[in-house]
Amino acid sequence: MSQLTYMDLRQCGQLKEQAARWFHSKWGVPEEAYLECMNNYLENKTELGWWLCLDGDRIVGGLGVIENDFHHRKDLTPNICAVYTEPEYRCNGIAGCLLKLAVENLRAKGISPVYLITNRIGFHERYGWEFLCMVHGDGEAEF
Repeated sequence: MSQLTYMDLRQCGQLKEQAARWFHSKWGVPEEAYLECMNNYLENKTELGWWLCLDGDRIVGGLGVIENDFHHRKDLTPNICAVYTEPEYRCNGIAGCLLKLAVENLRAKGISPVYLITNRIGFHERYGWEFLCMVHGDGEAEF
């Protein structure tokens, strides 16, 4: 593993198409949806942004922040979304670093709190996150 670089998408806007393809390949959400959110961020229409971890020119980790991550609790906004680290890069603190960068960036802009919807109970708490409640996704059956 070479030197990892962490950056806000505004620092590397030329990577938006590559990033949209990368996130799509991990989560199955259409590339166009990612591009729309990324363009809004790059055009300063929102401060809810995208962060990447690069190994050279390869994206090895990333996450975004959106209004609502496909769940019924519309009051829990904004949401960290699409958190992913390539398997061979896991256990190196990449997700934790990306989470910290995103939260610090948003907090500096007066955006707090930020929510994270996940089924990985225990993982994010290692990075200072606190469990709030269970929610279900849009279109999912109630618990």
